[in-house]
Amino acid sequence: MQDGLKKLALVMGWVARIALWIAGGGLVLMTVFVFAQVFVRYVLNDSLHWAEPAAVMIMGWFIFLGAAVGVREGYHLSFDVLLYFLPKSVAPWLHTISDFFVAAFGFGMAWYGWSLAARAANDLMPGLGISRGFEFAPLISGGTLLVLFSIERVLRRAAGLHTARFGEDAPEDPETTTTGA
Repeated sequence: MQDGLKKLALVMGWVARIALWIAGGGLVLMTVFVFAQVFVRYVLNDSLHWAEPAAVMIMGWFIFLGAAVGVREGYHLSFDVLLYFLPKSVAPWLHTISDFFVAAFGFGMAWYGWSLAARAANDLMPGLGISRGFEFAPLISGGTLLVLFSIERVLRRAAGLHTARFGEDAPEDPETTTTGA
């Protein structure tokens, strides 16, 4: 089981890297769009009607993709006060329960994001002229990744593999890390 999960970790690691590259590229692109809008507005006394809605839509991509990868890598803060009062053997159970809640939240994001996209599909975004359904694509994608990454974390923990948590040091063996690198 551990060998299969290590292979899964490699695949999920690549998915996470691609998501981070998309998020990082989106952050740069959004910055360029905002800079272009400011330059055109205040220097050329004109306006780029598409810059603001495009920047807002791109912002959704890097927020939701980055948040999903943050969950996978264990970079999000957690409220662990209860763990100080309970035996250490209970911690993996509480972490797993937490991962199930994150997966449920991600499922809700994807499910209701899809519902919102379907309702808005016939409307056009002002300034861009594309379907408003595209506004919800980052919500659907981020929610789907949250589900996948949370399930991966639960499976890794069940197989006895290290699962990253905020504030913990990574293990010495690189094959046991969540990135699989």
